[in-house]
Amino acid sequence: MATTPEAAKPAKAGTGKPDPVSNAEEKPVQRPAKKKKIIVYGIAVLLVLALAGGAAWFFLGQKKAPLEGEDPTAAAPPVHTAPKGPPTFFPLENMVVNLADPGGDKVAQIGITLEVASAKDVDQIKTYLPQIRSNVLLLVSQRTSQDVLTIEGKQKLAADILQETLRPFDESDAGATAHKGAKPVKIKITKNASGQNPVVAVHFSSFIVQ
Repeated sequence: MATTPEAAKPAKAGTGKPDPVSNAEEKPVQRPAKKKKIIVYGIAVLLVLALAGGAAWFFLGQKKAPLEGEDPTAAAPPVHTAPKGPPTFFPLENMVVNLADPGGDKVAQIGITLEVASAKDVDQIKTYLPQIRSNVLLLVSQRTSQDVLTIEGKQKLAADILQETLRPFDESDAGATAHKGAKPVKIKITKNASGQNPVVAVHFSSFIVQ
């Protein structure tokens, strides 16, 4: 059975070739997808920028606002860090002191260890050791047993002993010893080469009240 030939496409006038317009009608026109990809990428970039800007605004907004009358350009206070390296300790010989209880029958046996800023300061402390021991003995003898039996009392005594150990290095009163009832005086200490007090802290190695 003979097949019917396809209808001849109309030829463009004067060329004898098929009309391209007719071909375009037969095949659907495909639009390029590049524009769609560019639009999607652009939206994604805008979203990322918006999220980054919002996060930056949030974290910057967490900074503490300056108080009224405070200079916002003022520099932050310096942070004091602890000295590097292991601490240096200098133990004193145990002291036996009569306390100020009525009747004078109460005695305290105290072991004191000084925490020193550096090993170089130990020799300097040894130079003033007789004066330091005398200052500490006079201080402890002014306390009663009730004053030193509590934790708070011992902590207060340690703080006062620290001041007495620093008095030999006092530039203002030549190491004068405080007496009972005297008002606390802020002393100016001759500090070491590192800008620290020679004695950093006072620790009790033993504390017996009898």
